[in-house]
Amino acid sequence: MKLCARLWVMKTDCSGCASAPGCSSAATAASTLGDSAPVALPATAQLQRRRRWFQAVFFAVFLLAPALNLLRFDLTEAQLWVLGFRWSLGIEAFMRGEASAMQTAWSIVWRGILPVLTLVVGFLAVAYHFGRLYCGWLCPHFSLVETLNDLLHRATGKLSVWDKSPTPRPGRSADKRWWPVFLVACLVFGFAWAITLLTYLLPPAMIWGNLVNGTLTPNQTRFLVVGTLVFTLEFTLARHLFCRYGCAVGLFQSLAWMANPKGMVVSFTRERARECKTCDAPRGSACDNACPMRLNPRNIKRMMFACVQCGQCLTACDTTQTDQGRTPTLEWKVGLDAVRETMRQRREEQR
Repeated sequence: MKLCARLWVMKTDCSGCASAPGCSSAATAASTLGDSAPVALPATAQLQRRRRWFQAVFFAVFLLAPALNLLRFDLTEAQLWVLGFRWSLGIEAFMRGEASAMQTAWSIVWRGILPVLTLVVGFLAVAYHFGRLYCGWLCPHFSLVETLNDLLHRATGKLSVWDKSPTPRPGRSADKRWWPVFLVACLVFGFAWAITLLTYLLPPAMIWGNLVNGTLTPNQTRFLVVGTLVFTLEFTLARHLFCRYGCAVGLFQSLAWMANPKGMVVSFTRERARECKTCDAPRGSACDNACPMRLNPRNIKRMMFACVQCGQCLTACDTTQTDQGRTPTLEWKVGLDAVRETMRQRREEQR
């Protein structure tokens, strides 16, 4: 089954490429309608805009959740807050003699074990079918990875300080004046990460009040200094390594996805592989240059273990192929179509 409607499988819309010099049909349509006529974005471009909105909203929730008591554990009270309410397992009532052992056991199951199991099972069920969708569409850390990738690319032409060669992007050349911007961004995000995590553990009003008034306790100061240093170094030097190998959330999503032969995969029309040589000449293959995780999107599934399903490879393929009057060679497939794609990849690998 192809998810060709709405979200997953992208169809080329030439009317959205009026600005592309290689798309003559779109240019003709634009000249006919006039410059003032609104031009619809291609489906993949709309997908990326929608994904950015999801990321921005979830990032804001991540930063504001402690202050709004949406989710935090207050160490000063040993109290969990969820959606603005105090969440208790009923153990205090049992210790005060206000609840029986049976009532307390049921409260622990109903208010503790069942919600956690529901959340974990639901999360892994999504990952089982769609892979690391949380990483590519919601994760605050990956949002920063993409932002810092862009800043570093403006400074060096690379997406990581460890890349041996630049990653070409159309209309952009390295400018060393972006280096300070990249480093300051790493420091600011590192501090924001450290103080946000601290407010998940201690009352936000107390932490921010102490910070503004210069009355942080020694332990709070040590946490912020060490946390800022660690996160700044991670954002500067190891943000991709963390996503690939250090994040337990991403790891379990990938394991669940790899266990499902019907899970969503990026399918490549190998019969048209020759077109990839000219899809973004002379810079190389557009999909390889677009992937923020430094993967080859045309590879087999087991080599795409760290894929975050962000769809940037689909957007790059759609853009470059449309500019040359062709349809994309990459698309998402799920269900039986994904199984056929996986089996085809295995057959080709055994040749």
